[in-house]
Amino acid sequence: MVNVIWLGKPTAHDFPAAADYLDLLADSKTVKKLAKRLKAGTVVHKLAKDILRAAQLNLLPTDNPHVAADLAKIKKGEPLSPILLVRGDFATGVPLQIADGYHRVCASYHTDENTDIPVVIVSRPQ
Repeated sequence: MVNVIWLGKPTAHDFPAAADYLDLLADSKTVKKLAKRLKAGTVVHKLAKDILRAAQLNLLPTDNPHVAADLAKIKKGEPLSPILLVRGDFATGVPLQIADGYHRVCASYHTDENTDIPVVIVSRPQ
């Protein structure tokens, strides 16, 4: 089994990527607030299997080009960037949103579903 190495904090290009994704789900004012919260957020750790379950997303296969690229990085010992998340709400049926890092979560899962993944997770503005 290969250990996944992680950077201590998300890279600068992760935040615009997250904002681009979130722009498909929310208005620009909400996206700006979320992006600001993500940039200021603290890294915590969550399990790969729990992230996918909470996001209600399928595990992408190892032959997905982006997952394969991340698996190659893992095999080479190259660190991956932490994942950016927006908390869901089980009371209203809103799943967790992987704002940036879906492929990295899947690649990590393929190494071990119990991979401890560093994430920044924020709540939606009220």
